[in-house]
Amino acid sequence: MQDDQEESLPLIRHFGLEQAIFILMLLLSLFGMTITDFSRHDGYVYWLFMVLVFSLLSIFVSWLQSKSSENDFGNIVKDQASHWLLTLVVVVSAFLVQKSGQLSESSAELVILLLLSMATMLDGRRIGWQFILIGFYLAACTVIISFVDAFIWACSGLGVLIIIGTFLWNRWVIKHHQNDVN
Repeated sequence: MQDDQEESLPLIRHFGLEQAIFILMLLLSLFGMTITDFSRHDGYVYWLFMVLVFSLLSIFVSWLQSKSSENDFGNIVKDQASHWLLTLVVVVSAFLVQKSGQLSESSAELVILLLLSMATMLDGRRIGWQFILIGFYLAACTVIISFVDAFIWACSGLGVLIIIGTFLWNRWVIKHHQNDVN
């Protein structure tokens, strides 16, 4: 029984750390939307930078997960690096299309946000449901930004609901995991 409890501690720690990273990504996204609200140009640059930040956070979560599984971390890094490098190529392409005059800064910003959303969702298929949820959050906020002038309130409210929902879900998973162990 003691071994079972010790075995569940890393699971709880990983849930806690992954939850913290999830919240950080959501807050960074919300911060980006706040920047976007004040300056489209600065928001545009921020979303370009977020591709790098999200990739590093994804690699970190993958590393955490590889510690408790049979997966080789080297292969995980290769997969993650190629996924996010390809994402960066497409994002830079959107940047270049904007620079050619084919897209306005506002349109390019929304396209980049959608690309980041898709990349995060696809990465979530490897990492876990929280990354998929972040991707859906980014996609929903992109649509909200497109239609609502005071989008920051709607995106903030959605973010709060998502955070509360994930806390409740993680609590339920940990509780049921501990019941299964006992």
